[in-house]
Amino acid sequence: MEHHETLLHAIYYLLAATIAVPLFRRLGLGAILGYLVAGAIIGPYELGLIYQPEATFQFSELGVVLLLFVIGLELNPQQLWKMRLDIGLLGGSQMLLTALAITAVLAAALNLSWQQGFMIGLALALSSTAFAVPLMEEHKIMGLPIGRKGFSILLLQDLAVIPILLLLATWSPIASAEAHVPWWIGLCTVAFLLLAGARIFNPLLQIVAKYGSREILTAAGLLIVLSVAYLMQLVGFSMSMGAFLAGMLLAQSSFRHQLAADIEPFKGLLLGLFFIAVGMSLNLRLLFAEPLVILALALALMLIKILVVTVVLRVRKFPVKEGLLMGVMLAQGGEFAFVVMSTAEQTQFLPKDITSYVVLVVGISMALTSPLVILHELITRKRTMQEKATEEAAQAANSLQELEQPDAHKAEVIIAGFGRFGQIIGRILTAGNIPFNALDKNPEHIEFLKNYGVQSYYGDATRIELLEAAGIRDAKVLVIALVNIEASLTITKLVKTHFPHITLIVRARDRAHAYQLAELGVENPIREIYESSLSAAMQTLTEIGYTDGQSQRAIDIFREHDQTLLHQSIAISKDPKELAQLVKQSRKELKDLFSKDVQL
Repeated sequence: MEHHETLLHAIYYLLAATIAVPLFRRLGLGAILGYLVAGAIIGPYELGLIYQPEATFQFSELGVVLLLFVIGLELNPQQLWKMRLDIGLLGGSQMLLTALAITAVLAAALNLSWQQGFMIGLALALSSTAFAVPLMEEHKIMGLPIGRKGFSILLLQDLAVIPILLLLATWSPIASAEAHVPWWIGLCTVAFLLLAGARIFNPLLQIVAKYGSREILTAAGLLIVLSVAYLMQLVGFSMSMGAFLAGMLLAQSSFRHQLAADIEPFKGLLLGLFFIAVGMSLNLRLLFAEPLVILALALALMLIKILVVTVVLRVRKFPVKEGLLMGVMLAQGGEFAFVVMSTAEQTQFLPKDITSYVVLVVGISMALTSPLVILHELITRKRTMQEKATEEAAQAANSLQELEQPDAHKAEVIIAGFGRFGQIIGRILTAGNIPFNALDKNPEHIEFLKNYGVQSYYGDATRIELLEAAGIRDAKVLVIALVNIEASLTITKLVKTHFPHITLIVRARDRAHAYQLAELGVENPIREIYESSLSAAMQTLTEIGYTDGQSQRAIDIFREHDQTLLHQSIAISKDPKELAQLVKQSRKELKDLFSKDVQL
């Protein structure tokens, strides 16, 4: 019976998401709000289809864990060290100022001690990484300076959860049932992972890639993420922080793009489930009983956080417009506020009626975030043509500066297949300071190339998730340099369908392969031995007495004639008789061309 109930619950989740998310996206309200509404409808306060959302919430937190892991893959310890001032100053200022402002409001409105008010302020100062990061990625600001500042604030908030819980344990009249691990054990664990983690994880992934299958490599990636996350939870940190640390340790690994592509589906599904669980936890009966009060409290919380983030970023010389956008994206309460309020209630530090209000206000603020971001977009779109022209000029200037420092922006070229063919292209791009991402399926090959300073990544380029992880949406050119004909054709079809803006340069193994590529719309496939054969033919003619000019002329005639023949052959490439007839006719035409040239 329990098995059937679990299956039925899974059907409810999928049905609610399948109906609500497309509908809300169609209305322009975003997927996150769709998940929240779906959860609220099927939760215990409405239809009651799911009456115990706590278990779902705990499991769905893995979505946040995987999200932080993927973010960690985009960073490395050196980059994190560069962000230390932003993490400390921006994040610390946001937390402290927001907590003090909320404490002042609560002290004036409610009969609470300053410790209770400050604890509520700290809990509400936290934002939701699960909400904010997808919003930043959706609006393509995650890689911009303002996006990195916003992420620094979120990272400090994750780090602050443990001190907040320790402070709560100190102030609570009843000790928490959970045993707290000494702080120094947590720090020693982090130090150990930073020093030895990469030396353990990379060899493991190399062995799995060499002897296992794609599914086992995915399993190994999940094993690393969940193991580190669980370890960090045991020593007193959050699972999200552990996942971020695991991703950061693998940021310089050859498997980085492959892991990001493999984990993406799990991350998306579990994040959706997380938002549904948040929706189910909202006490809508309390909301319907006092709708104006709850809505006013949620809007007041968001206003305080927007103002604080805007001021903090303005001090760091960011425009008010960018500060407001980041403030709106970080204005919601965070998922860790649920943890803090639950602990505060269990230890009798706060009464249940207060924690219920706080939890509902956090949930409503989450639901309001997407609409407020959309409203902010509508307002900012109403700008004069002069402002737009000024911004475009500034963007053009920034682009010129980035071109002078190619490492500062995303790859312009992706090379699929980094054997001898692809390496020559990569060497020329490197010499020209042109950033590129190279993908190859041979893990030993990747490690060998790294010994010579060649940056390349392990991965199967026939997978759309991997191409996206490698940056194909922002790239200009995709070079398909694979030996495998089937894989080459698969990638070509994939890119023509999903990324038509990309210029394709494709290696053709032979003439038949070139026919197939031409049928798919590839202009001038690069036949791998064609140019080298022509070069050898030219040298042969020179050695038997032709002048350099005569040799070059003969090669030019052949190249032009052969290219014409290739285009003529495409339509009849599947008919051997007609193709044979065309080849015979073309040989006669080629002889005639050479004869006329000799006579001239």
